Amino acid sequence: MGWAVAVAVLLSAAPTFVTRGDVTPEADLRREAQAAWTSLEAEYTARAGGLPQRAPATLALQKGAALPPERNAQGRPGVVELRQNAAGVLDARLRMALRHELAHQLLWWACPASSEDRLFHEAFALTVSGELPAWRDGPYLSLSRAAKEVASAPAVDTARARRGLARILGEHPGFPAALTRRLRQCHDGTRWAAPLSLEELADVAVLAPEAATVVVSRHSGEVLLSEGDVRRAVPYGSALKPFLYAAGTGPGAAAPPGLAPRQDVQEWACGAGLPPKVDARLALLRSCNGWFLDWEATGLAPKAFGDWGAVLSAVGLTGLPEDMTEAIGLRSAHGLSPWGMAQAYRLLAEARPDVLALLTGNVEEGTLSGLSTSKALRGVATKTGTVRDAASRPQLGWIAAVDADLVLVAVRPGKMPRHFADEVAALLARARKRTAGLEAARVQVLGLLPSTSVEARCAGAGFALEDGTPRAAPPDFSRLDALTARGPAVCLGSPWRVRFPDGPDGGRDYAGVFTASPPPPYRPPPGVPTTPSALKARRGSDFVFRTTRLQYTAGVVAAEDVTLRGEPRVALARVAAHNERHGDARHPGRALCDTTHCQAFRGTVRVRPEESRALSLPPLKWDTWLTFSQGGDTPWREPRPRAQVEALLGANLVSLRFESGRVRYLRTEGTPGAPYEDARSLPCDTLRAGLQLPACPQRASFDGPQVLFEGQGRGHGEGLDVEAAKAAPHLSSDALLERAYGARTPTP
Repeated sequence: MGWAVAVAVLLSAAPTFVTRGDVTPEADLRREAQAAWTSLEAEYTARAGGLPQRAPATLALQKGAALPPERNAQGRPGVVELRQNAAGVLDARLRMALRHELAHQLLWWACPASSEDRLFHEAFALTVSGELPAWRDGPYLSLSRAAKEVASAPAVDTARARRGLARILGEHPGFPAALTRRLRQCHDGTRWAAPLSLEELADVAVLAPEAATVVVSRHSGEVLLSEGDVRRAVPYGSALKPFLYAAGTGPGAAAPPGLAPRQDVQEWACGAGLPPKVDARLALLRSCNGWFLDWEATGLAPKAFGDWGAVLSAVGLTGLPEDMTEAIGLRSAHGLSPWGMAQAYRLLAEARPDVLALLTGNVEEGTLSGLSTSKALRGVATKTGTVRDAASRPQLGWIAAVDADLVLVAVRPGKMPRHFADEVAALLARARKRTAGLEAARVQVLGLLPSTSVEARCAGAGFALEDGTPRAAPPDFSRLDALTARGPAVCLGSPWRVRFPDGPDGGRDYAGVFTASPPPPYRPPPGVPTTPSALKARRGSDFVFRTTRLQYTAGVVAAEDVTLRGEPRVALARVAAHNERHGDARHPGRALCDTTHCQAFRGTVRVRPEESRALSLPPLKWDTWLTFSQGGDTPWREPRPRAQVEALLGANLVSLRFESGRVRYLRTEGTPGAPYEDARSLPCDTLRAGLQLPACPQRASFDGPQVLFEGQGRGHGEGLDVEAAKAAPHLSSDALLERAYGARTPTP
């Protein structure tokens, strides 16, 4: 058959495609070539910044002679050689081969300086042809092995070499930066000084131009320390293996198997002295890639991180892994930021304390064992990750560390985790030194409300933990009792916003973790007020909220007296923090409440310097609950029916006096012929609350059917007088507290 020519003007610079009948159907092939050329021109222009004025006049599409399947021909300028398996069939393989060969033609025309650079040509053609996924299919190939395969066939003309090159090109998402730099040289006319090297291609970009460190609170979720670009997603190496373990050991999952190490497999080189069967625990501590790959081969391993995939996606994972090599970071197809990693570990610590307990063994028998700094990290859960290039050099090192209060994630470019492990303990100590009061504080909240009326919403990524399994919270407000029905509710990246009927517009912020914890039945002892509100306050709440002591203290001070400043605010903050540790005085065996029965707390607020300073000072010397009041010197007189007073204190009341935070009273007992006086006492706050008096009285007098109480100021007890403290701003918090409580131990 003679030459047949088809002319199609795609762009002003488009060539004419010529066929001669040995590859069919010709018209379809020419249309396919025209479309592919247009697409390749657009790709080249986007990377290089432009194209030469005119394309080659013609390009011949013809059958190649004796071409092996892996080649599909290199062709030569102006001629595209193709191998067609079945005449008249333009299948996907032939389309991909056509696009690959047209990529070479484009480079010969647009970038002639690269004509002798075989690695550059093949890397570009593989990248833009769409065939990378096909070459990556099959058994896992490590980066170092891939580099050896390419180096052994520098012309990249074997299937093994192309598979190795595809592995290197697929290491980082997006168009390789090394190819972009070279294409711009083409457009700028820069001299092609040297062929593209495997090292240049493997080091396609500096993935983390600077070290990055982030520390967040396990309790409140707030960022306590941030250095470097902690929001930039980068490859994560092995740092996400604990989430695979968690997904594979959760409810309903088949138990991970014990697997025999394979001595001849590089991925099983995970430390000396492996037992005949390696279990999941040891595989996680040793970060044994071979075990995870073989676990996937059993068909029992979770796909795409299982239930934890949604969590990782919510905190910024750029894509879910297609296979285990991507999940364990052997192929860096996706990335996660240090901030996102810290948020994910915060939730893992809440959901699976057993996994965190396992990871504390890392410094004794895992990837951070045997170091001089290992002892400093004893009791801290750690996981390492390393991202390597084709020459097995570390590009990024990761360490995630979790202790009782903090989550730390550190990323260092060009370093192995073992080489900067000494920084971790110092960074944790530094975060604590910068911010005091990071330990947990617990408080029963919203107990005066029906539990069904409280709603919460997370503006970040909210999760309800159901028996250790994360379930995404609804994006809008939903009932808090439903969120906490089967486990804690955690909001990542934001405080919970809580609303309820008759509450403030928009609700309140609660930076921390909610848990359902119904209190036991409450029976008031004799003499305790039994009004509905008082009973609710003393019963406690169905919800326990956990945050940091610092956040809790700031919330109490804001609720009790938001106008306080300076040393008086420091003094009140020290009392509030102290009382959080003495909640048994109000609710034995449980956290203290958020009402004035304990000390008011209406959610978390912005911490002021006074609260931070208060918690950096030594603990108070008094070993009991400390009362405080709004105080002031405004006098008040309040009458109450004698019957109401005797309902609290007992019948036949004959005297009342007040001292040391208690009410001391006498009652007449016995018979008319043999009466005697019975002396008793109660905390003054019990009387104040039961009679709804402004403060603990100073005096009481009997006036027929009434009792007249007199006092000054306001508040639910004696002790620190806030108004008096405001009037003495020159005094230090120590002096204010000494004046309020003296050297004595306050009587409960």
